Amino acid sequence: MASLIGTTIEFYDFYVYATAAVLVFPHLFFPTGNDTTALLASFAVFGAAMVARPIGALFFGHFGDRKGRKATLVGALLTMGIATFLIGLLPTYAMIGWWAPLMLVILRLAQGFALGGEWSGAALVATENAPVGKRAWYGTFPQVGAPLGFIIANGLFLGLALALPSTDPTRPSEAFLEWAWRVPFLFSAVMVIVGLWVRLRLVESDVFTKVVKADRVEKLPLAAVFKSNWRELILGTFIMLATYVLFYLMTTFTLSYGRAATDAEVPGLGFTYNSFILMMILGVVFFGIFTLASGPWADKHGRRKTLIIVTLFIIVFGFLFVPLLGAGDLSVMLFLIVGFSLMGMTFGPMGALLPELFPTNVRYTGSAFAYNISSILGAAVAPFIAVWLWTIGEGSPFWVGIYLSVMGVITLIALILSRETKDLDLHR
Repeated sequence: MASLIGTTIEFYDFYVYATAAVLVFPHLFFPTGNDTTALLASFAVFGAAMVARPIGALFFGHFGDRKGRKATLVGALLTMGIATFLIGLLPTYAMIGWWAPLMLVILRLAQGFALGGEWSGAALVATENAPVGKRAWYGTFPQVGAPLGFIIANGLFLGLALALPSTDPTRPSEAFLEWAWRVPFLFSAVMVIVGLWVRLRLVESDVFTKVVKADRVEKLPLAAVFKSNWRELILGTFIMLATYVLFYLMTTFTLSYGRAATDAEVPGLGFTYNSFILMMILGVVFFGIFTLASGPWADKHGRRKTLIIVTLFIIVFGFLFVPLLGAGDLSVMLFLIVGFSLMGMTFGPMGALLPELFPTNVRYTGSAFAYNISSILGAAVAPFIAVWLWTIGEGSPFWVGIYLSVMGVITLIALILSRETKDLDLHR
């Protein structure tokens, strides 16, 4: 529960920015006069956080492997919460010029830095304390923080949009742009207080305590993991790749594509923000359900086999972008349900698989570094590449789907080259 609550708050903070990057920031922080250019600039700042994530992984991973998981997780949560709260207080471009996007970039980097240390620590808290034979099931709980964070963040934005309706379906209302967009960022302070109360009650796992008692703590975990586990670092990075690309195509690109007018320079589906975000929230419910369902399945059949099957479905799904997104509202809803269901099935087992690739004394550093390097190769560039491919396709998502399928093939190769970790002893 501690890992679930913490990752829910961290992902809430991250999604609040992701939604604002589509809905608000192109208007308030990047007013270029061209909608596509403004959106790309907003996504570039979104991607900047992914670059900061490996740095956060190294920092928090170092202290997590040396001092323990608890203090590190508290630090990550505080960093994310403060950065998100401060974004809610930022002046806009119209107020202070280029200083506004500069400060937004700095705070976005702080968000990425914090999330770089959050996920791995939360996964370790769950899996290192799990009963024998249930690590994948326990490992899904920090993963469920992603769909829960999405639902809370976008539900709050949707509530504000309904309370302050806009007459222009492609643009929020003036009241929303003037002050209401700040509310979800400021609300983060309340959630962080709750998260800190839970995390300060944590105790270290027996697995890590045994490492300390045996005097096996590494002085330089990063050097040790590069020396002894470089193969696992590479495989873990590419095993996560398709998951990240699918994740940000489904949560960020689809919101842009769904809301773009059918007669725009780069046409989209023409949904209003309110209707499309409601469809996405429904899709994310399936994300949560299948995340939890993937745990028992991976415990029974193995992480590697489960992920190979799911990755094959992701590759096929990439070829269905055009037929599913071009056949009416029900078909678009089916696209979201299938995409988010696959997201749950591929994301869920990662909470167990990545930590299992590494020994206890470098597990935080190794799993965090692989997870977050993959964020650069996948998530940092995925929204940017997707908008570019959407533009090249003159409004067709065909090449966006092909991009996902290619990333799926790379992940499939990494999975085939990896080993099964289901029966591994974490006390080794």
